[in-house]
Amino acid sequence: MACRLFEDKDHAAFYQKYRFSLQENLQAVVLAFLEKKVNCFQLGVDVGCGSGQNTLLLAKYFEKVVGTDVSEAQIEEAKRAAHPPNVSYFACPAEELPFEDNSVDLITAFTAVHWFDIPRFIKEMDRILKPSGCFILCSNTLNMQWHYGDQSEKLTEIFNEFHTQLLPYAHEKIKFVLDDYKAIFDALPFQDKEKITDIVDKIPKSVSELLGYLQSFSMYQTFQKAQPEAAKSLIQNTERRILETMGVSSNETMMEIWTRQVCILGSKSCKK
Repeated sequence: MACRLFEDKDHAAFYQKYRFSLQENLQAVVLAFLEKKVNCFQLGVDVGCGSGQNTLLLAKYFEKVVGTDVSEAQIEEAKRAAHPPNVSYFACPAEELPFEDNSVDLITAFTAVHWFDIPRFIKEMDRILKPSGCFILCSNTLNMQWHYGDQSEKLTEIFNEFHTQLLPYAHEKIKFVLDDYKAIFDALPFQDKEKITDIVDKIPKSVSELLGYLQSFSMYQTFQKAQPEAAKSLIQNTERRILETMGVSSNETMMEIWTRQVCILGSKSCKK
């Protein structure tokens, strides 16, 4: 069954403002795959596009790009953001995509596919991809390190404690991320597929931006709905601990987030 956790307007706004776009090393993997595997650049579809940060990457390469998401609020955020004329957005389930059979050159899903009804999405992906069509399914993992001077170990421990406190509010579908998309990879009925699990990007962020990113987590949003005062206190305490550990007073101080990503790449050309 698909999961719908991202439909609140405030959550969509956090996504638009604070979520990471595709970073340098993951972007290099994606672009190298496009150059090597994709033969036709007529139509690219970004499924579970959220507020559209990563959809725009495809605009430089495809004649037409469509970002889809089940959340109307996320799609409205995407439409409000600047985007080129060859990019459009459409609200629909990942399992019921409004494209003809064998019509799509590339399907992407960035930090999204684990929320879908995976068997139904794979069937839909197989339906709409051209015989030589390709797919890219990527996600940030929860293997994250926070770096600042010689305090990186202590800062990373703060993140681990933050994450541990939220785990009771995590949806069961997080298991797909925790196993590095192994179950999703195994379920794909294509012979031409590979999975890369060691893509690490180093992302400069202010403490304020980092706190916004943490609040965009689905498990934090669930916690906030269940216990709003406790959620507010968790963010405030996390901010205080970060600043004290860094030895600074401004939450505009820059630090570095090291995040590991997993990426499945392949084509429809050979089915099992």
